[in-house]
Amino acid sequence: MSQPLRAKAVTAVQDADVVEVNNLSKVPDADAEVEVAAVTPAKREEPVVTRRELWSYYLYYNGDNGVGPNGYSMTLFQNLATSAGWDPSQGPGSTCTTSEQCVLPWGGGTKSVSSIVLIANGLSFAIMTLIFTTIGSAADYGTFGRWLLLVITVICWAAQFASMALTTPSRWGAAMAIYIISFVSYGATLVFYAAAFPRLARNTPHARHLREKLENKEISPEEYELEESLEKNRVSNISTWHSNIGYIFVLCLNLSILLPLVNNPLVDNYTMVLTNMYWIILGIWWFIFQQPRPGPPLPKGEHYVTVGWKQIWIALRQWKKLPYTFVYLFAFFLLSDGLNTTGTLISICQNDQFQFSFLKNTYLGLAQAFTSTASTIGFWWIQKYWKIPTKRMFVFTNVVTILIPLWGMIGLWTMKFGFHNTWEFWAYNVVFGLFQAPYYAFSQTMMAELAPPGFDNMFFGLFGLSNRASSMIGPNVIQAIINNTQNNWMGFPFLFALCTAASLVIWFGVDVEKGRRDAVVWAEQNRSYAETGVYVEDDASLDSKDYGKKS
Repeated sequence: MSQPLRAKAVTAVQDADVVEVNNLSKVPDADAEVEVAAVTPAKREEPVVTRRELWSYYLYYNGDNGVGPNGYSMTLFQNLATSAGWDPSQGPGSTCTTSEQCVLPWGGGTKSVSSIVLIANGLSFAIMTLIFTTIGSAADYGTFGRWLLLVITVICWAAQFASMALTTPSRWGAAMAIYIISFVSYGATLVFYAAAFPRLARNTPHARHLREKLENKEISPEEYELEESLEKNRVSNISTWHSNIGYIFVLCLNLSILLPLVNNPLVDNYTMVLTNMYWIILGIWWFIFQQPRPGPPLPKGEHYVTVGWKQIWIALRQWKKLPYTFVYLFAFFLLSDGLNTTGTLISICQNDQFQFSFLKNTYLGLAQAFTSTASTIGFWWIQKYWKIPTKRMFVFTNVVTILIPLWGMIGLWTMKFGFHNTWEFWAYNVVFGLFQAPYYAFSQTMMAELAPPGFDNMFFGLFGLSNRASSMIGPNVIQAIINNTQNNWMGFPFLFALCTAASLVIWFGVDVEKGRRDAVVWAEQNRSYAETGVYVEDDASLDSKDYGKKS
């Protein structure tokens, strides 16, 4: 939630049911006009997406909204750790007031609770990196990706149920382990769920109709490109909207436990179980109604565990042929690191401010969820009405991504602003909902437009690596800063610089139109993947300057 040696074939991972391509453009050549085809011939027809399948896809994301593994799990872990810790100025046995001035035994010494939470966060992202690099790309072979998502989902469900055992401060270590398992499996579900998006979006009835109209020359290539991009955004935004609706509904549902059982010591544990049950009830249908769109069989002599590393090597070697795709992946790596770590740091501050209250965090979550839902639909309507390119919409959301850590940085110099007051956390959740929910939808669509069609898990595996696993850097840097300064706010300057640098690269260094053209050419050059699943050095393959040349 994610790389040939001459005279030697190595395996690559690719979708066997090739491939729709997004652009038709003319490339000047000294001898002849060159056309980049809008649609490459399909080797095996993929089934058209049914209404039932599409709705099950949306409902999975409705349940996989992150309230439990991405929200409550961390709050419960931080609460138990703070209750078990002591104030370093008063020694063991004293009571902590905030997690930044609260320490626990760690590695022969002590470490602040805030630092331990960030270490757990960074360790989670490191494990995600291992998962995505080892087995992520292998999801393109056969039906492995389908079963991989199921297994990881079940692991996350089991970890959430295990939270019922977290009842005393002495179990803060177990809480840390359950949080890591929950967060890692949750992040992995997002990546492998998103990897199904390109195949789904290019096989909706409307997308198929557009392709037929293009082939019959009823619409121009430019019209096809725009409408096809809007169709991808439609599916992406509706799925994001469903996630937000699920966020709202499950938080409201949780109030049915949090309010009447407010004084029950196990109310937080009961709430996590209820949240998990909601996901199970809605998420199971995707595994029942998803239609088979398998990739090629795993080549002889290869293994699912090792093929992913070869795939990454193959993918990374394409950076010269797909420069804008890899510039985007690199910049998004940094941007995700900054945004994810900023969210974790603000959550730590928020939990301190509201004394780890599930009830108050639920109210704050509702504020974010309502604004997220409205903004997802609103941004989609604005884009559709004025036909605004995806990158321009994404850039607009990036501005807010930069302003959030900047606001926290102000808190270094004054107590009046900078996440020191209750109203600021309300404002943060509203602003985050308004601008960062569309951020996730547009970032996914940007990747779909820059990735060679048909190579979904190959490049979405790298995207997942950028989006989730990147954040093993930020938390480790920030935890060291906080542990040395005993000040949570000292982490914001680094995060502001990280988000700003990454955003500037995306704004000025990524040309989506040229990147899409490069992806089309690369996909056509490597169409043999669809038949064999084996990558061969393409010295004799079609060069971009000759691609589509009229004879």
